[in-house]
Amino acid sequence: MNITNVTTENRVYAGVFGCIMVIGLPLNAASLWILLRRHSLKSPNAVFMVNLALSDLLLVFTLPVRIYFHATGRWTLGNWMCLIFTMFFHNNIRSSASFITFISVDRLLAVVYPLRSRHLRTSSNAWKGAAVVWVILLVANIPESVDFLQHLNNQTQPKCFDYYENQNSSLSNIRLAVIYIQIVSLVIMLAVNIVCTIMVSWTLRRHLSDSAKVNNKVNVMLIFAINLVLFAMFLPVPISVAAHSTDPLVCLTVLNCCLDPLLYYFSFDSFWKKKEDVVVKMEGLLQT
Repeated sequence: MNITNVTTENRVYAGVFGCIMVIGLPLNAASLWILLRRHSLKSPNAVFMVNLALSDLLLVFTLPVRIYFHATGRWTLGNWMCLIFTMFFHNNIRSSASFITFISVDRLLAVVYPLRSRHLRTSSNAWKGAAVVWVILLVANIPESVDFLQHLNNQTQPKCFDYYENQNSSLSNIRLAVIYIQIVSLVIMLAVNIVCTIMVSWTLRRHLSDSAKVNNKVNVMLIFAINLVLFAMFLPVPISVAAHSTDPLVCLTVLNCCLDPLLYYFSFDSFWKKKEDVVVKMEGLLQT
């Protein structure tokens, strides 16, 4: 690939990331504001969605420097800033997949086991689950960050965002281990989402045959449909990275920060309503 093609390609990436930032920033900021303003964090589903929105905002905040890097081909902020932005960027897949899976499991418990799961579906347990996700990510970042810094220090020219994507670089044992662990984790979480989708669909088909309740059924199933679409975007990335992925798949992954708000806006017809109205409606749905 010659220099002209690389320059043109990088400008395209910069434009794509710019469009994603322009769309993703207001959508996720508005989603977070609405969730905090109109939905009590006593709901486990709201807790997971708030953490998902925060994860997406962390990703969006890394995009300006990535846009600048692709537009100019220069990195002037130093190795430590490159490390911070890259870790935020890479952690989005892991945290988003985790919180999306939590949301699926929460909907499974609410629809299939509404009475038996009441002691499990608490905001306290939701916050504990979210905290475990963030702690695991921080711990996993330690060896990955050390390896990344060594990679940056070995560069003759300041450069960033090629930790996995550079086709000419070899992957260290640590990076390969991170990739394989991420693939296994994503496959397991995808399987959990598929099982949750099947069980909820079967339960709703049995108990919500009344035409007046079709909208409620559709809203619940939209959650799982969107979750599966997002996992379809997540999973190819680490698999392709193992074979030296390039930026097109990274662009595909970043799109999740624009699609996640669909989980809030379109999966719940009660998104704009206050929590008291949501509770009344959901209790009527689950007691049927």
